[in-house]
Amino acid sequence: LWRFGYSARLLKTNHFRTAASNTSFPALWMVLAQYSGRIPGLSVVVKKNSFSTMPETVEDKANLELYSPHPEVRGMTLLNREAFKRTVVVPVLKVKKEIVNSLLKSLKHMVLQRPGLKRVVEDPEDEDGRLVILDPHKIPEFSLGESEREVLKQLNVCPEVSKYNLELTYENFKSEEILRAVLPEGQEVTSGFSRVGHIAHLNLRDHQLPYRHLIGQVIIDKNPGVTCVVNKTNIIDSTYRNFQMEVLAGESKLVTKVKENNIAYELDFSKVYWNPRLSTEHGRIIELLKPGDVLFDVFAGIGPFAIPAAKKKCHVFANDLNPESYNWLLHNCRLNKVDNKIKAFNMDGRDFLLGPVREELSKELPLLKEEQKTSFHIVMNLPALAIEFLGVFRHLLVGEPCSTAGLPTVHCYGFSKHDNPTKDIQERAEASLGTSLDGRCSTYLVRNVAPNKEMLCISFQIPADVLYKRPCPGEGKEQA
Repeated sequence: LWRFGYSARLLKTNHFRTAASNTSFPALWMVLAQYSGRIPGLSVVVKKNSFSTMPETVEDKANLELYSPHPEVRGMTLLNREAFKRTVVVPVLKVKKEIVNSLLKSLKHMVLQRPGLKRVVEDPEDEDGRLVILDPHKIPEFSLGESEREVLKQLNVCPEVSKYNLELTYENFKSEEILRAVLPEGQEVTSGFSRVGHIAHLNLRDHQLPYRHLIGQVIIDKNPGVTCVVNKTNIIDSTYRNFQMEVLAGESKLVTKVKENNIAYELDFSKVYWNPRLSTEHGRIIELLKPGDVLFDVFAGIGPFAIPAAKKKCHVFANDLNPESYNWLLHNCRLNKVDNKIKAFNMDGRDFLLGPVREELSKELPLLKEEQKTSFHIVMNLPALAIEFLGVFRHLLVGEPCSTAGLPTVHCYGFSKHDNPTKDIQERAEASLGTSLDGRCSTYLVRNVAPNKEMLCISFQIPADVLYKRPCPGEGKEQA
């Protein structure tokens, strides 16, 4: 998950609230100082008289708004980058250049630490001097404490704190800061987006929609490599697992390339399902497979389970009902040179289980010997509906059961809004199978989809009395 302008750690909205105003910036500055965010390319404008000595006890009340964009940008819907330009005042110490390093070490806790800003700049009135920029939140009254004064005394530095004019431009603000200044005060700003190749995918709230094109452009500006921003305009269709979207900013090219777990995929994001938040889960399932195992992927999409399994030398049968997904699956099989290792199908999931899966299991399971270590895995990643498909396994095969070790393992995904999602998904799976799974299944929490909505994976070997329909006693004799 990406946040506007934050690709590493996420900053929650309430970190930026202060008692005075949602746009007050000292709290924001102090929070950002703890994180590794950058303000690239901050420009410093120095004029002949750009700093002046201040009385040690004078409090600069303007400090509260120092690092927020210009207040006139509030309500902007068409991005005007020039409107964000603002000159602010920060505290500095005048020192000789030869003692700068010593001063930085001694006053490390007082010196401006925000990445992207120069902590030391030239003194326009002294070519041998430098200006060391201090953190305005460490000296809110532009006055140093006794311990800092003692350090300066030992270094023979004047303890007077001076003003310094710092020009901030649009380039110097993060996405979060820009959007908080633009959107109506008090309304939620942060909105996560998924990165799919060059595409940023948003799920905007209603109050953000009037600003959607500005939001899209800001994301492009602040996230290198993003050239297209889209917003989902309806829920995911359960049949083909795609959704309608609106291009908010940038190019309208929706065919993109992604890389997941060192495997490259290509897709049309407007026509197939792809979720970058599932990369860890894809990798987890692949780790369970051994070379020579058989994988049946019932809802394969463009191949995030099937292709890495084939690369691991598994025998793969992959299916998807969406014709676009099926075509991109074939394309990605060729792209990754596993097209001769995957048998691909374009049919309904039930028909796939009742046809190719039943046929392959009927052929292979009777041939398994006790010493053979081949495992059969069935992946069913359609969390909105997959549990309803489990009933297909009831008496899918006819005959005497194979050894317990050879029984196929199912990995079935589902959503749950229950207070106990693990119990909920197990009970629903048991209802479809017609048997208890107590002691015979494991449940894994994949991710939190929304407040009070979890995505889980339940894994189990299909019980023999569910999978097999045994011939009735004497049935063979009557036929004879």
